[in-house]
Amino acid sequence: MKKSLTLLLLVFTTSIFAQNTYYVSNNGNDTNDGLSLARPFLTLQHAADIVSAGDIVRIENGTYVGFDIRNKSGTSTNPITFSAMGDNVVINESGPIRYDIINIENADYVIVEGVTARDAPGSGNGIRVVVSDHCIIRNNFCDNNAERGIFTGFTDDIIIENNVCTNSIDEHGIYVSNSSDRPIIRYNECYGNNGTGIQINADLSSGGDGITSDAQIYGNIIHDNNRAAGINLDGAVNAVIYNNLIYNNHFAQGIALFQIDAAAPSSGVQIYNNTIIVPPDGRWGILVKAGANPNTKIYNNIIINLHAWRGCIALESTTGFFGNYNIVNDRMSVIGDGSTITLAEWQAFGLGLNSLIADPLNQIFVDWSSGNYELAPGSQAIDAGTSLVSALVTDDLAGNNRPLGAGYDIGTYEYEAVNCATSDMPGMVTEMGDIYLQAPCYGIILTSPNGSCFRIKVSDNGSLIAEAITCP
Repeated sequence: MKKSLTLLLLVFTTSIFAQNTYYVSNNGNDTNDGLSLARPFLTLQHAADIVSAGDIVRIENGTYVGFDIRNKSGTSTNPITFSAMGDNVVINESGPIRYDIINIENADYVIVEGVTARDAPGSGNGIRVVVSDHCIIRNNFCDNNAERGIFTGFTDDIIIENNVCTNSIDEHGIYVSNSSDRPIIRYNECYGNNGTGIQINADLSSGGDGITSDAQIYGNIIHDNNRAAGINLDGAVNAVIYNNLIYNNHFAQGIALFQIDAAAPSSGVQIYNNTIIVPPDGRWGILVKAGANPNTKIYNNIIINLHAWRGCIALESTTGFFGNYNIVNDRMSVIGDGSTITLAEWQAFGLGLNSLIADPLNQIFVDWSSGNYELAPGSQAIDAGTSLVSALVTDDLAGNNRPLGAGYDIGTYEYEAVNCATSDMPGMVTEMGDIYLQAPCYGIILTSPNGSCFRIKVSDNGSLIAEAITCP
């Protein structure tokens, strides 16, 4: 009898922790067991009601009502996952409790990936995650939601990656709030939102310590938003911001560091290798408000402002600030959003001694007017940066290694020289022995009479370089 009870307990325990894959389809029925595409559930909410740690909900292409998952969690090794099976999973009605399309509340280790969350009414968000840690929101499209595309509050260690957040009617594309520590916001595109592209606000009045620590914001493309900034940080301490492309954000800064609702200003921020283009109706490239200076570092950025008089970096104090190796207009400020000074006057404060006044945009970029901000051949940004960023910045927005040339390039993209040996480029040896090369390029490998090999390079200024290599 004792052995039978032990066996029964073992079977019961195993069934509790079984990891199931459930399916949801427009052809389903919530009376099904959901364990195959032949017997899928009809609603996402039914799946959310029954999942437990380790379960996966696979969603077939179709149009669905949203869902609310709360008071249940996955684990680090067994998260709860909601995953689209195709590229046309559209959730366009709010869930049963809130206006949000998807609401994750008091539920750790939850993953949502590959869905379209759109048209949230009232005060709704596309995807809302609150009081939930270690969640992942990735590869989603959030469009035309009443408040924000993705909103989080009190969400430590959240990862928000590879999402497109557009056309938020009231506020921001991505908004991380309420003392959420160590968020990672990467490889997203935010555009057409009424507010900021990416907003962090630590909100002391809502509880917690009022600080967002160690945020990572990198590899994002933020453009054509309407208010505040491309990246707006209130109370984000020791954040890192790099490899972001920020352009054409109206009535806005490129990046703003400040304190309003948080317990402290956004200080100790590292801003490296971003490309920031401010339109004529914009504000400052980077605004550093009072208290945000200590240990804030701004290196290797292209910051160009098309506004009539506002400029590139505005400080309210120079104490504790580090900024150098940037390409800027000849308009800076040490009194905040007020009158400007020249780069030379800025350098008299000991700032930006290796920074450069920007050449015309068509000499810096391939085709900035169409949104191509890769570096043009001969761009002043090539090899003009500093390696002080090397502990953090090891590649560029396109995934190319940094540095590719003699030094770090300035801006979001690292210049990749054309390989002279490709068939559509000059580089052939003629009968007379002449080599025709187009600068800058690399790649012609020659063998000397003694059997050693070297590669011929042409630098940006047209000089010829012979680099000894191991023979292929």
